[in-house]
Amino acid sequence: MHRLFVALRPPPPIRELLVDRMDGIEDARWQDDDQLHLTLRFIGDVDSRMAEDVAVALSTIRADLPPLRIDGCGMFDSKGRPNAVWAGVAPREPLAALHRKIDRAMVRIGLEPEHRAYLPHITLARLARSAGPVDAFLARHAALTSPAFSVTHMTLYESRLGTGGASYEPITRYPLTGP
Repeated sequence: MHRLFVALRPPPPIRELLVDRMDGIEDARWQDDDQLHLTLRFIGDVDSRMAEDVAVALSTIRADLPPLRIDGCGMFDSKGRPNAVWAGVAPREPLAALHRKIDRAMVRIGLEPEHRAYLPHITLARLARSAGPVDAFLARHAALTSPAFSVTHMTLYESRLGTGGASYEPITRYPLTGP
Protein backbone atom coordinates (compact mmCIF):
# COMPACT_ATOMS: atom_id res chain seq x y z
CA MET A 1 0.00 0.00 0.00
CA HIS A 2 1.06 3.56 -0.70
CA ARG A 3 -0.05 6.51 1.47
CA LEU A 4 -0.18 9.42 -0.99
CA PHE A 5 -0.87 13.14 -1.06
CA VAL A 6 -0.41 16.00 -3.53
CA ALA A 7 1.29 19.17 -2.30
CA LEU A 8 3.15 22.35 -3.08
CA ARG A 9 6.57 22.92 -1.55
CA PRO A 10 7.42 26.51 -0.63
CA PRO A 11 10.88 27.73 -1.64
CA PRO A 12 13.77 27.64 0.90
CA PRO A 13 13.48 31.29 2.09
CA ILE A 14 9.80 30.77 2.98
CA ARG A 15 10.51 27.49 4.75
CA GLU A 16 13.31 29.22 6.68
CA LEU A 17 10.93 32.01 7.72
CA LEU A 18 8.50 29.38 9.03
CA VAL A 19 11.14 27.31 10.83
CA ASP A 20 12.34 30.49 12.55
CA ARG A 21 8.85 30.95 14.07
CA MET A 22 8.62 27.42 15.49
CA ASP A 23 8.82 27.87 19.23
CA GLY A 24 6.71 28.89 22.18
CA ILE A 25 4.42 25.86 22.56
CA GLU A 26 5.59 23.36 25.14
CA ASP A 27 5.75 19.74 23.89
CA ALA A 28 4.74 20.70 20.34
CA ARG A 29 6.09 18.38 17.64
CA TRP A 30 7.44 21.01 15.27
CA GLN A 31 7.74 20.11 11.61
CA ASP A 32 11.23 20.11 10.16
CA ASP A 33 12.20 21.68 6.85
CA ASP A 34 11.64 18.42 4.95
CA GLN A 35 8.06 18.21 6.20
CA LEU A 36 6.91 21.73 5.24
CA HIS A 37 4.37 21.66 2.43
CA LEU A 38 0.91 22.87 1.45
CA THR A 39 -1.35 19.88 0.89
CA LEU A 40 -3.58 20.19 -2.16
CA ARG A 41 -5.28 16.80 -1.77
CA PHE A 42 -4.75 13.93 0.67
CA ILE A 43 -5.26 10.68 -1.22
CA GLY A 44 -4.59 8.11 1.48
CA ASP A 45 -3.70 4.44 1.25
CA VAL A 46 -3.94 2.98 -2.25
CA ASP A 47 -2.55 -0.12 -3.94
CA SER A 48 0.12 0.07 -6.65
CA ARG A 49 -2.39 0.02 -9.53
CA MET A 50 -4.38 2.91 -8.08
CA ALA A 51 -1.13 4.78 -7.34
CA GLU A 52 -0.30 4.55 -11.06
CA ASP A 53 -3.79 5.81 -11.94
CA VAL A 54 -3.31 8.73 -9.54
CA ALA A 55 0.00 9.63 -11.18
CA VAL A 56 -1.53 9.58 -14.68
CA ALA A 57 -4.60 11.60 -13.59
CA LEU A 58 -2.40 14.27 -12.00
CA SER A 59 -0.47 14.68 -15.26
CA THR A 60 -3.64 16.07 -16.87
CA ILE A 61 -4.03 18.93 -14.37
CA ARG A 62 -3.24 22.43 -15.67
CA ALA A 63 -3.27 25.56 -13.53
CA ASP A 64 -1.53 28.90 -13.25
CA LEU A 65 -1.07 30.02 -9.69
CA PRO A 66 -0.46 33.67 -8.88
CA PRO A 67 2.37 34.50 -6.48
CA LEU A 68 1.53 33.15 -3.03
CA ARG A 69 2.34 34.49 0.43
CA ILE A 70 2.12 33.36 4.03
CA ASP A 71 -0.94 34.96 5.60
CA GLY A 72 -1.45 34.62 9.35
CA CYS A 73 -1.67 31.50 11.45
CA GLY A 74 -4.27 29.41 13.17
CA MET A 75 -4.98 26.06 14.73
CA PHE A 76 -7.03 22.96 14.13
CA ASP A 77 -8.75 21.27 17.02
CA SER A 78 -10.55 18.07 17.75
CA LYS A 79 -13.42 18.25 20.23
CA GLY A 80 -12.15 21.61 21.48
CA ARG A 81 -8.55 20.44 22.00
CA PRO A 82 -5.88 21.99 19.72
CA ASN A 83 -4.11 19.34 17.65
CA ALA A 84 -2.12 21.41 15.11
CA VAL A 85 -0.93 24.96 14.44
CA TRP A 86 -0.47 26.20 10.91
CA ALA A 87 0.50 29.14 8.71
CA GLY A 88 -2.15 30.26 6.25
CA VAL A 89 -1.39 30.72 2.55
CA ALA A 90 -3.02 33.33 0.30
CA PRO A 91 -4.61 33.99 -2.09
CA ARG A 92 -6.96 31.20 -1.11
CA GLU A 93 -9.28 30.97 -4.12
CA PRO A 94 -6.68 29.94 -6.77
CA LEU A 95 -5.42 27.25 -4.38
CA ALA A 96 -8.99 26.09 -3.68
CA ALA A 97 -9.65 25.95 -7.44
CA LEU A 98 -6.55 23.77 -7.92
CA HIS A 99 -7.70 21.57 -5.02
CA ARG A 100 -11.10 21.14 -6.75
CA LYS A 101 -9.42 20.19 -10.07
CA ILE A 102 -7.32 17.56 -8.33
CA ASP A 103 -10.32 16.27 -6.38
CA ARG A 104 -12.39 15.90 -9.58
CA ALA A 105 -9.51 14.01 -11.23
CA MET A 106 -9.29 11.65 -8.24
CA VAL A 107 -13.05 11.01 -8.28
CA ARG A 108 -12.88 10.19 -12.03
CA ILE A 109 -10.42 7.36 -11.27
CA GLY A 110 -12.61 5.95 -8.52
CA LEU A 111 -11.48 7.61 -5.29
CA GLU A 112 -13.90 9.13 -2.82
CA PRO A 113 -14.32 12.92 -3.06
CA GLU A 114 -12.76 15.08 -0.36
CA HIS A 115 -15.45 15.84 2.20
CA ARG A 116 -13.55 18.29 4.42
CA ALA A 117 -13.54 22.01 3.71
CA TYR A 118 -10.28 23.07 2.07
CA LEU A 119 -8.12 25.64 3.87
CA PRO A 120 -4.72 26.37 2.26
CA HIS A 121 -2.14 26.07 5.04
CA ILE A 122 1.26 24.74 5.99
CA THR A 123 1.30 22.71 9.20
CA LEU A 124 3.91 24.03 11.63
CA ALA A 125 3.38 21.68 14.57
CA ARG A 126 1.31 18.74 15.72
CA LEU A 127 0.05 18.93 19.28
CA ALA A 128 -0.36 15.99 21.64
CA ARG A 129 -2.54 16.24 24.73
CA SER A 130 0.56 17.22 26.71
CA ALA A 131 1.27 20.27 24.52
CA GLY A 132 1.14 23.63 26.21
CA PRO A 133 -1.36 26.40 25.44
CA VAL A 134 -1.34 27.85 21.92
CA ASP A 135 -2.98 31.24 22.53
CA ALA A 136 0.28 33.17 23.01
CA PHE A 137 1.80 31.62 19.86
CA LEU A 138 -1.31 32.48 17.81
CA ALA A 139 -1.40 36.04 19.14
CA ARG A 140 2.32 36.57 18.48
CA HIS A 141 2.02 35.32 14.88
CA ALA A 142 -1.47 36.55 13.98
CA ALA A 143 0.00 38.96 11.41
CA LEU A 144 2.55 36.46 10.08
CA THR A 145 3.31 37.26 6.47
CA SER A 146 5.99 36.65 3.90
CA PRO A 147 7.23 38.11 0.65
CA ALA A 148 5.37 36.79 -2.39
CA PHE A 149 6.71 33.52 -3.75
CA SER A 150 6.04 31.46 -6.86
CA VAL A 151 5.43 27.75 -7.09
CA THR A 152 5.94 26.22 -10.52
CA HIS A 153 4.99 22.61 -9.86
CA MET A 154 3.00 20.31 -7.61
CA THR A 155 4.36 17.04 -6.26
CA LEU A 156 2.89 13.63 -5.57
CA TYR A 157 4.34 12.42 -2.26
CA GLU A 158 4.35 9.14 -0.43
CA SER A 159 4.08 9.46 3.34
CA ARG A 160 5.85 6.94 5.54
CA LEU A 161 4.90 6.93 9.20
CA GLY A 162 7.70 6.19 11.66
CA THR A 163 8.53 6.53 15.33
CA GLY A 164 9.92 10.04 14.77
CA GLY A 165 6.86 11.20 12.81
CA ALA A 166 6.15 11.13 9.08
CA SER A 167 8.69 11.34 6.31
CA TYR A 168 7.66 12.38 2.83
CA GLU A 169 9.19 11.00 -0.35
CA PRO A 170 8.54 12.93 -3.57
CA ILE A 171 7.33 10.52 -6.26
CA THR A 172 6.56 12.75 -9.28
CA ARG A 173 6.57 16.48 -10.00
CA TYR A 174 3.95 18.07 -12.27
CA PRO A 175 4.42 21.50 -13.84
CA LEU A 176 1.72 24.08 -13.15
CA THR A 177 1.19 25.73 -16.50
CA GLY A 178 -1.79 26.72 -18.61
CA PRO A 179 -5.36 27.48 -17.65
